[in-house]
Amino acid sequence: MTAMPIEHAPRAATQLSLPGPYLLFLGDTTEPGYAKTAFGLRDWAPDRCIGEHALAGGSVSTGLPAMTPAHAHARGARAMVIGVANAGGFIPSHWVAALVEGLEAGLDIVSGMHARLRDIPALREAADRMGRQLIDVRQPPAAIPVASGRRRSGKRLLTIGTDCALGKKYTALALAGAFRERGVDADFRATGQTGILIAGGGMPMDAVVSDFAAGAAELLSPAAAPGHWDVVEGQGSLFHPAYAGVSLALLHGSQPDVLVVCHQAGRKAMLGYPGHAVPTIEETICMAIRLGQRTNPAIRCAGVSLNTAHLDADAAARLLEDEARRLDCPVADPMRGGEAFERLVAECLAPA
Repeated sequence: MTAMPIEHAPRAATQLSLPGPYLLFLGDTTEPGYAKTAFGLRDWAPDRCIGEHALAGGSVSTGLPAMTPAHAHARGARAMVIGVANAGGFIPSHWVAALVEGLEAGLDIVSGMHARLRDIPALREAADRMGRQLIDVRQPPAAIPVASGRRRSGKRLLTIGTDCALGKKYTALALAGAFRERGVDADFRATGQTGILIAGGGMPMDAVVSDFAAGAAELLSPAAAPGHWDVVEGQGSLFHPAYAGVSLALLHGSQPDVLVVCHQAGRKAMLGYPGHAVPTIEETICMAIRLGQRTNPAIRCAGVSLNTAHLDADAAARLLEDEARRLDCPVADPMRGGEAFERLVAECLAPA
C-alpha cells in the first residue's frame, strides 16, 4: 500500500498555515526512528517535499534529492522543516549554523521540537535580520479545559503502541483513509508534531501541561454526529518509562470506542531504553482495555497493526497470518494493504 496525501481536517484543535514546499532537514541523525518527521512528511505529504539536507556524519536519508538551502529555494522551497524528533526535543548547537544558512537562503524554519526556535539567539537574530519566520508547531492552544470525563457523541478510534516510533501515526492515517474510501465520515486527529505538519492542525499532546492533557484530548475529538469517526493518533506507550503519561491522557480523553494495537515485529527493547523490554501485544491490549474502561466501558480492541517494513513480502505475509491465528483477531501491516488490512478495517467498523 502506498501512502497517499490526506485531506486537511476542518475540525482540529489547532490550525496552521505553513509556508511550503519544504526542504527536510535531517541534521546528523544516524537512527532512522528519530527521523520519523521527515519520513512521515515524505510519505503522507509528498507534494510539499522538495528535497533533504543533512550534515556531515548523518546516515539517514528519505531518498529525496540532497539539496543545499540555496538550491532548494531556487527550486521553489519556502521553508526548511526540522525532520528529526530526538529524545528530549532539543536542537543541538552544531545544527544552528545550518539553520541560519536556511534563513539566509530565504527559507522560513519550521520545527516540531520542544525547544523554541526564538529562544536560540543566533536564529532569532538571523530571522529578524532576514525578515523570515520561525514557526514552532509544538505549541498548544490557550485555555485548554480540564477533562470532564463525560461521554460524548460520535465514534473514536485510538492507535496505541507497545513502544514509540513503530507505526501509530501511519496506522491512524491509513485507517482514516480507508474509512473515507468506504464512504465513512472520518477525520485523522494528529497529536504529535509530524501528524500536525501532515494534517495542518491537531493537538501537540506532549507539550500540554499534564493536568490538562486529557482535556486536550477531549478538545481534539469533541462531540460529533453519531456516524462520524475521529481516528486519533496515539503517542508513547502505557508501558514506557518516560512517556506513559501522555498515552494515558489520550486514552482517557479520547474515550475510544475502538483500539488498534501497533507493534514492530521483532523489537525486544524500547527505542532508546535498552534496559526496558517491550511488552507483549496481549499485555498491551489487557492494560489499555482496563484503563480505557474508566471513561468508555464499551471500549474494545479491533486488531493489531504490525510494522513489517524490515521483512520481505513472503516473510511478512507468513508472520501476519501466524499472528492473526495466535491472537484470534485481524493482524495487518497497513503499509502493505491487502486482505489482511481489509479485515482489520472491517473489524474496526463492525457494530459493537
